[in-house]
Amino acid sequence: MRRRLAWTPPGKASRSAPDSAVERPAPHPATRTGTPAKAPPRFGSESTPGTHPPAVANEARTGSTRASDSPSPRTTHPPRPFDSPEALASALRGAAYIADEGLATAAFLALALGKPLLLEGAPGTGKTEAGKALAEVLGRDLVRLQCYEGMDSSAALYEWNYPAQMLELRRSDERSVDLYDESFLIERPLLAALRAPAHTLLLVDEIDRSDHEFEAFLLEFLSDFQISIPEIGTLRAESPPVVVLTSNRTRELHEALRRRCVYDWIAYPEPEKEIEIVNLRARNVALRTARAVVAAVGELREMPLAKAPGIAEAIDWAEAAETLARSGTRWPIAFRRAIGAALKDEEDLRFAGERLDEVLERATR
Repeated sequence: MRRRLAWTPPGKASRSAPDSAVERPAPHPATRTGTPAKAPPRFGSESTPGTHPPAVANEARTGSTRASDSPSPRTTHPPRPFDSPEALASALRGAAYIADEGLATAAFLALALGKPLLLEGAPGTGKTEAGKALAEVLGRDLVRLQCYEGMDSSAALYEWNYPAQMLELRRSDERSVDLYDESFLIERPLLAALRAPAHTLLLVDEIDRSDHEFEAFLLEFLSDFQISIPEIGTLRAESPPVVVLTSNRTRELHEALRRRCVYDWIAYPEPEKEIEIVNLRARNVALRTARAVVAAVGELREMPLAKAPGIAEAIDWAEAAETLARSGTRWPIAFRRAIGAALKDEEDLRFAGERLDEVLERATR
């Protein structure tokens, strides 16, 4: 229910809290369809149309206008800035991300069809970086939702700025105050993507770490791209936002979520491709060093380690070894001393340490 102080002295202008005290998000192009009934609606459902004024869309930015109180069909305008998967792969390479044919094709189809892109693979294979690079080549703001165990919908959607509401109430004297004005609404990632679908890319990272309940909620969100805020009404995206989901496959995702997405599995790259990646992403690393690191990392991944080194660890190892070498440490001692950049577990260090000299000898031949 909306709370409003009922008295307003004649001739007194309304005052708001200073900008430093209240977090006031900028308006975004969301379509509001009605206001809620007295009983708060569930997320993803339409609220009962009422008289609450609709939100003001940023017309100069999106060319949209305010919607009427009755729900209207959502217009689908999937972004298609690239005319082929090869063009997208070339653009991603310009963003320092080397995509193979499978990933470039899946990303191209997800953009063309207006569907979420689901990327699965072992940890450290570049799934999150793929989402970041895609946001860069599309010229969109990256909105990242990092999933975790026990996560609920409120952590992903919005919350009310309670301290700012109380401050405004104390400053109001005897005038009328709307405690549920949108200026008191703090956006979380899903709401931010919903209100600016043409300017953001939503990255739902490690969805497999969340619970089944949150996965079901996310499925509902991806079905309608709308949410209901009991104190305001239903907000619906004017077009489907670009969504990338990643999973390390620590558990199986629901089939309904998989069916809604365009899917790609990202495996560890072939040695020559990984050498190219390390050489591209690492700073001031010689090609000989990149080859040695990739060869060593390949052998470490075949060991029964708790956390095998990924591409990011290979890049870090190469940079760390080069740094030690420039400070006077000889090869391959520099590789051994920098092993902490590749292995991040005590038992892994102990297990691999007993075999590391042989690995490095083969890698640096």
